[in-house]
Amino acid sequence: MVTNFVSEKAKLGKNVRIWHFAYVGDNAEIGDNVKIGSLAHVDYNVKIGENTMIEGMVYIPPLSRIGKNVFIGPAASLTNDPYPPSKKMIGVTIEDGAVIGSRAVIKAGVTVGKNSVVAMGAVVTKDIPPNTVVAGIPARIKYSREEYDKKKKDWEDS
Repeated sequence: MVTNFVSEKAKLGKNVRIWHFAYVGDNAEIGDNVKIGSLAHVDYNVKIGENTMIEGMVYIPPLSRIGKNVFIGPAASLTNDPYPPSKKMIGVTIEDGAVIGSRAVIKAGVTVGKNSVVAMGAVVTKDIPPNTVVAGIPARIKYSREEYDKKKKDWEDS
């Protein structure tokens, strides 16, 4: 039997799809047309905007805020405790249109700006400005979102 756990206190929008063995905690608010992959963990007091896709094995801790039209790749981890274990936590904010690559790690309190891209495996320790692409450990700005979109289109057209 395949099971998920979705808290009775969670608020789900229309057409939300939650895959096998995923968890959604108390007071999570999930917008319309959101997809949450297998083994993903969306903890309590998380807000996720509409049309967002969260791939499998993603960890989203309490207090995280995720905008609309966001993509979070497989096994990405957001954190909410800069000095674990601590009694004081702060969430991660991912603004509208951002892309988070597979296995990226984002430090507690960081904001990923609107339409930014975090490369796979990056470790984000500081805020990311809007419309930028970051990569590496620690993550550093590599180029603009416009250049990323051009590279993506060229690759898809080849």
